[in-house]
Parts: sequence; structure tokens; C-alpha cells
Amino acid sequence: MNSNRSWMALAASGLLVARVLAAEPAAASGTVVVAASSAAQGSSVDGVVEAVRQTVVAAQVAGAVVGLEVRAGDTVRAGQVLVRLDARAADQATAATDAQVQAARAALDVATQEYERQRKLFAKSYISEAALQRAEAQFKAAQAQASAQLSQAGVARTQSGFFLVRAPYAGVVAEVPVAVGDMALPGRALLTLYDPSALRVAAAVPQSALAALSGRSAVRLEIPGLPGDAQWPHPGHVQVLPTLDPDTHTGTLRVDLPRMPGGTLRPGMFARIWLPQAGGNGRLFIPAGAVLRRAELTAVYVVSTDGRALLRQVRVGPVSGDQVEVLTGLAAGERIAVDPQAALLTH
Repeated sequence: MNSNRSWMALAASGLLVARVLAAEPAAASGTVVVAASSAAQGSSVDGVVEAVRQTVVAAQVAGAVVGLEVRAGDTVRAGQVLVRLDARAADQATAATDAQVQAARAALDVATQEYERQRKLFAKSYISEAALQRAEAQFKAAQAQASAQLSQAGVARTQSGFFLVRAPYAGVVAEVPVAVGDMALPGRALLTLYDPSALRVAAAVPQSALAALSGRSAVRLEIPGLPGDAQWPHPGHVQVLPTLDPDTHTGTLRVDLPRMPGGTLRPGMFARIWLPQAGGNGRLFIPAGAVLRRAELTAVYVVSTDGRALLRQVRVGPVSGDQVEVLTGLAAGERIAVDPQAALLTH
């Protein structure tokens, strides 16, 4: 507790010193006038990172879970076994149908040989035509029975394959809500899988702001959870869904994200979409070196008309070359110190 009070007292004294120094006249260090660019500056809406392709994997048959081959966070390939269900009854049914296929094939062999003998006897006029027709009918019946048993065996093998739940595509396992011993039912979620190579930001946009999103809108993306310039990814395709929520009168805006190093972006991360606004003020850019960064503080020295430099906190956006965009804290026409360190040392 004492250490916290000491730290707060020290911070308060430091802030007081900063205010006193800021009130002194600025030296002859260089200054620059904040100017607005021609691009429109707009408002922002909060969004969330989501996967373009995310699947809740479920079983097609009922059965007890006897094996979980993956855990949450694992990367899987297409066709990889994810969950194993108890398939003993299905395996026995498959074995039974295979035996029936062998029996049908044996019966077909006997009927084929008998039909060939009857044809030869009929050619020598040893039997009647009716006897030959009976032999031919028995041959065709055996042939149809063999085909039916083959189809039945195929169905059994297909159903037996349902007891191995496989990945529909390559991706990352997001959630595994079941455990070994649980009962899997058709439609019950076994795990959630998503494709990390295709992500986007989705946000609810007020109806009043949708007019500015016609055509290929120049929106900007901000993901505060990423380090450095990575928190300002280049936006991809912009899509506005054609329907509105009747309760909130908002539309869904989707902006595709570029591919980034593995694990950098994850579904569920907070994001912000900056929207253009027709008739709004221009975007403000200042030299990147004019920004003073101290721990959680991001500020610039604003030079007043009487030559005094006042420290003002700002919020900055992406860096473009030697320029950085100022989102809040400054207005066009204000003058700032180009070198904040020099402005501080000259007090």
C-alpha cells in the first residue's frame, strides 16, 4: 500500500513538473502546422474478428465417444480423424453383409453353371424350352441377389465409416465440448473447427452510416490487440449485407483481413472499423518524430500563439513513411513542435 502511494505521489509530481515545463515558452525548435489531407475522416464502429469458414462438426450416427484424437488449438489436415465412436455393432453388421455377399456369389456361380448346362442340352434337343427358361430365370434371380447383397455391403461399409469423424478441411480446432464416454447423437456438436487462412472483421453499422459505404469504400481497420503497425492491417474486400436488423436498424459490414503470421489473428478478437464520412473533416497527418511516447502516454507539444509549448495527449493511427495519422487530440491549423525532446530540454 505504501509503495502504491509513493508511486502515485511520484506520478503526481511528475505530472506537475510536466505541466510547469509545458507552460514555459518553446525554444526555437522547429514547428509545423497541422494540415488536413483530402481523404475523408469518419467515425468508427466496434467489430469482432471472425472466420470466413467455421464449422461445428457433429456425428451422423449415434454412438459412444471412445477416442478424442485432437485438443483445442491443434492444427489438423483435411480428412484427419478427429473423434472415434464405438463402432463394434457396425463392424459386426459389415462382417455379416460381407458373408452374405460371398453366399450370393456362390449361388450365382451355381446358377451360371446350371444355365450353361441347360443351354447345351437344349441345343441337342435333350430338354424342353420350358426347362431352359426355368434355368435362365434362376440364373437371373441369383444375379440380382448378388447385386443386392453387394449394394447392401456398400451401405454397411459407408455407415461404418460414420463412426470415424474426420476434418472436412484443414484448419484449427477451436473447441472440443465432449469427453470420452459421452454419447454422440446426430447433430450434437463434437468440436468446432475454423480455417485460419481466411478471416474477416464483422461489425454492426448504423443505418445512417451505410450511405457512405456505397461502392468500394475506403474503410480502415484497427485491431488494438496487435503490436506496432500490425494493428492497422490493410483491409480487403468490403461487403455490406443487403438486410437490416429491424430492432436496432443496423446493417452488417464485413471486411476481409489479409493473411498474417500464424497465431497473430484469432476469431473473437476485438477490432474497430473506421468509416468514411461524406463532408467530414480531412485526415490529419503529422511527422512521426513529433509524437512523444512515454509508457501509456502518447502526446505532442502544441505551440500556442504566444510561443508556449503545451503537452497534449493524442491518439494516433497508422504510420505512413515519416508521417503518422492523428485520430483525436488535434485540429487542423494548430502548430506543434517537430522535436518533442528538444522542446522539453529547452525549458
